[in-house]
Amino acid sequence: MSLTHLSNLSNSRTTSYLARTRSVLRKQLWIWPLVAAALLAFTAVTVRLHMEAALKQQIAGNLQVILNANAEALRAWAGMVKSEAETLADDEHLRDLTTALLVRTTNGTSLQAQLLVAPELAAVRAQLNPWLDRRGYSGFVVLDTNCLVLAARRDQLVGMVSPSGYAAQFAASLAGKSSLTQPFPSISMLPDMKGNMRAGVPTMFATAPIKSADGRVIAVLGVRIDPDMDFTRILATARAGGSGETYAFTKDGRLLSRSRFDEQLRQLSLIPDTADSESILSLDLRDPLVDLTKGKTSPKRRAEQNLIRPVSEAGAGHAGVDVEGYRDYRGVPVVGAWTWLPEFNLGLVTQVEVAEAFHPLHIMRLGFGFIFCLLVAGSAAIFVLMRLANRLQATARKAALKAKQLGQYALDDKIGAGAFGSVYRAHHALMRRPVAVKLLESEVADANTAARFEQEVQMTSQLTHPNTIALYDYGRTPEGVFYYAMEYLEGLTLDKLVKSHGPQAESRVIAFLMQMCGSLSEAHTIGLVHRDIKPANVFLTQRGGLPDFVKVLDFGLVKARAAEGQLELTGATSTLGTPLYMSPEAVEHPNQVDARADIYSVGAVGYFLLTGQPLFDCASLGEVLMHQVKHMPVKPSARLGRPVSPALEDLLMQCLAKNPAERPASARDLGDALAKCPGAGDWTREHAEEWWLRLALAQSEKTLVLPAAKQP
Repeated sequence: MSLTHLSNLSNSRTTSYLARTRSVLRKQLWIWPLVAAALLAFTAVTVRLHMEAALKQQIAGNLQVILNANAEALRAWAGMVKSEAETLADDEHLRDLTTALLVRTTNGTSLQAQLLVAPELAAVRAQLNPWLDRRGYSGFVVLDTNCLVLAARRDQLVGMVSPSGYAAQFAASLAGKSSLTQPFPSISMLPDMKGNMRAGVPTMFATAPIKSADGRVIAVLGVRIDPDMDFTRILATARAGGSGETYAFTKDGRLLSRSRFDEQLRQLSLIPDTADSESILSLDLRDPLVDLTKGKTSPKRRAEQNLIRPVSEAGAGHAGVDVEGYRDYRGVPVVGAWTWLPEFNLGLVTQVEVAEAFHPLHIMRLGFGFIFCLLVAGSAAIFVLMRLANRLQATARKAALKAKQLGQYALDDKIGAGAFGSVYRAHHALMRRPVAVKLLESEVADANTAARFEQEVQMTSQLTHPNTIALYDYGRTPEGVFYYAMEYLEGLTLDKLVKSHGPQAESRVIAFLMQMCGSLSEAHTIGLVHRDIKPANVFLTQRGGLPDFVKVLDFGLVKARAAEGQLELTGATSTLGTPLYMSPEAVEHPNQVDARADIYSVGAVGYFLLTGQPLFDCASLGEVLMHQVKHMPVKPSARLGRPVSPALEDLLMQCLAKNPAERPASARDLGDALAKCPGAGDWTREHAEEWWLRLALAQSEKTLVLPAAKQP
């Protein structure tokens, strides 16, 4: 028998087998659910294994990013407070007062009484107290080299010899270096979190040596910091989910920052069940071996329990990540990442409960299980379902044809996505006018997003300025799909403009910003704050024969400042907006922003247009937010390496002031100031028309090299 014959016979048998199989599957419809169930079971196992591995890798990466962000935030904050302490300690007047107080310690007895009435003590307080109040510090101490308190904010400490808590903490500065102490129990009476005066309240200091003219350390200045107000807050810069936390600890497992579970810790008797008890400095991070939150009792006494895994490993100098799960100090299974920071002599761990971290995997398992059960149960009713399926399929085809029709508007192409839905190019069924239709798609629709969608329509419809996107219509289909129609724009966003064409000419930047100010001025006048001004939300087009016409888009995050009863759609802990263009107050207090937050964003957009780069070059969200709050960007001229008009540069930097009161008072004032800048008006209509013509030619030739803006 020839090879050709064997091949033909094999093909014939295969064809016959497939035909018989198709016939059986057509007639024995009950087999389909079993086949589907088998395929689903195999798929479920495969997908579960791959998804679990991918999810663990993602969780590990997220934990490490959060840990690194908090560590960098702690380093940045520590550097700042130490620098401020050094500046105070280097003050010549403070050094002279300290020298005078040192002389008084050699004169006779009743040392405390002499120091308390010494005019130098009053002078030190008069010099330091106002500065401390402005900067948010809680107090100060000045110690001589024998740890005798020469001066302090509180009389109780003055004249005290060698306070045991201070001597060890101030050792680095006694040796001539500035330092940041760990939190430790106070020895003086301080207000606790309830406002009650008592000793043992957690405190910490930024310390710096006070040196004589010849460089000898004669005393140490310590600036008191409330750990709850600063240290713990810094560690909460970024954390994962509703159960995530980042905390600091010592090698022996003592918690140095506040736990987010203090109330639960009181109920579990891990800290005293009193109103003024707190976890900081009082909780030992030990593994209870069982989940105490489920009412179980540990088989070992607290002192006999081992330290939790992050503490034991970080204390030994080993950084790590555990996504398999370990027990935290409550016995709750968690995943986490940890490290040791030798410069602070403490460890950091960031963790989140296993149940929350792997919640998507749990949902997937339940989903596959539920579908599998439905398929098995459905084998008995498959004949009826197949009949119904045919009818439903015909109905679905008709619905699919109607899906492209929203009211009087026929949808053409999907052109993008907004804050709460998709945007389509469309046309009016009767007038044939091209429009852009934004709709809230059913898969993302819920009560909150629908309310925000309607709010965007209501707010934007009040605006009539030509530089604001215009709304034509709003409606809802019988199926409950929200949509609204707005003017259709052809052109490009400022974000794409800069990315394709690079930094823009100063005169053109001024022209763009003045138009933006016109749009925002109207919004601010009626009490609306945009809250998401960024290059991607500003569109450049040609309108009514006018080239370089700016349109401000996407009022999806707009907030009414003065309307009583206004639905509050932003949670107290949410951060809305784009971090690279958010004002400092929008980062720290997102529900308390006013029109000056938009002024900051306009300045950030102008900076981007002028330099081709955002304000800060940061690697993580936490770093961006920290820079927005704490740091000023370098000037555009320094960023570009060439001169920039001082008037324009100074105006942009004024817009970017951290204090809202130092910015231009309104969008109108900013527009007026821009109009007075050298170069305002130099970008003429002829320049703009030439640029748009060259852009059209470049696009028609399908070239990859887009035209740059020609200097006027």
